[in-house]
Amino acid sequence: MTDMKQPESQRFERKRFENKETDGKRVAVIGGGVIGCLTALYLHELGANPIVLEKGVAGQQSSWAGAGILCPIHPWLYPDSFTHLIDASLALYPAMNEMLLEKTGMSMQWHKSGLLIPLFEDDRIHHSDDALAWSKRFGWHVEQLDSAQTQAHENSISEQVSGSLLWPEVGQVRNPRLLAAVKKALELVNVPIRQHAEVVGLGENEQGDINAVMLAGGEKIETDAVLLAAGSWSGELAKQIGLELPVEPVKGQIVLLKDEPGIINHIIKHDDVYMVPRSDGHILVGASMERVGFRQGTTDTVIDSLLDATYRIAPGLKSAEIINQWMGFRPGSPDGMPYLGPVEGRKGLWVASGHYRNGVALAPGTADLMSRMIMGETPAMDLSDFRVERPVVERSRVGFPKTA
Repeated sequence: MTDMKQPESQRFERKRFENKETDGKRVAVIGGGVIGCLTALYLHELGANPIVLEKGVAGQQSSWAGAGILCPIHPWLYPDSFTHLIDASLALYPAMNEMLLEKTGMSMQWHKSGLLIPLFEDDRIHHSDDALAWSKRFGWHVEQLDSAQTQAHENSISEQVSGSLLWPEVGQVRNPRLLAAVKKALELVNVPIRQHAEVVGLGENEQGDINAVMLAGGEKIETDAVLLAAGSWSGELAKQIGLELPVEPVKGQIVLLKDEPGIINHIIKHDDVYMVPRSDGHILVGASMERVGFRQGTTDTVIDSLLDATYRIAPGLKSAEIINQWMGFRPGSPDGMPYLGPVEGRKGLWVASGHYRNGVALAPGTADLMSRMIMGETPAMDLSDFRVERPVVERSRVGFPKTA
């Protein structure tokens, strides 16, 4: 949902940023995805002097590949703190959207489409009771639909559906367009994004405080703080700088379909597949959960499995044209929750990674919290469940899938 009941003190109340040079706190943001870039933008607003360092091309990984669903994935399986974080982040979307649109003229195509979970008698997991209880506790408006009502909402749904749960307020964005707008905003305020700038180490002063990053090739960039926001590559980079951070890539494959606009109207989310309709008739079908390291490329077996699930759940899409397919690496964590905050014993080093399947939904909240903390503010909510040094607890229903 994009219209949350968040205390006014936690709403997006930033001043409008200006095109200006700053000589404030130097912050090196490692990672050019939406979270790294958005945090850099917010840091600039707070008077910092950030630089974004990306080992490849900025925004070409999970920030580009995902579906842009603005809703937590099965939040009833997580601790309450996860919902509090999601709610706070989604409450920031309206003002963030307005700010980016006003500054750049670029739309992320943020709109409400609603999210529908179809229910079938043979589902492996029956979410209904837990989902309803969670929605009531946290004030998410949900509607229970019977079979006929479900098909009235979505004509493409299988006649075998026994009912559904509908959250009509859930929104979506086209995340490549969100990222493009954030990058344009950074350009307009002269915050550099250095691409093909691989960080291989950190520098420390005599007190052990972080004061520099070292790039492949020997270049040294002096800095007052470093934010590790390198997505799926955060775990590997953490090892290089002497930090244990269990963030690993979880590969997801997606198929793009094309049909008449309105062939489906809501995001349809099932355990076997999700379908995200765009206003122009494109439909994103995803996404696999594969723990195969950084193995590139799509596979016929996975793509066929996604399409089979799509046609079983929504047979009305069988006539849709297959346009494209791609993959991306989600930054997974053992418990499905991000790591947010400072690193104990490494003053000046911060982490914002491991957002897994909720990166776009958590982007503005993460950027707001991390930028404020790096600049010395106390966070407006309890982040102890997201601390970098928390115990590694694997939760099979929301954390890493089994290795292939």
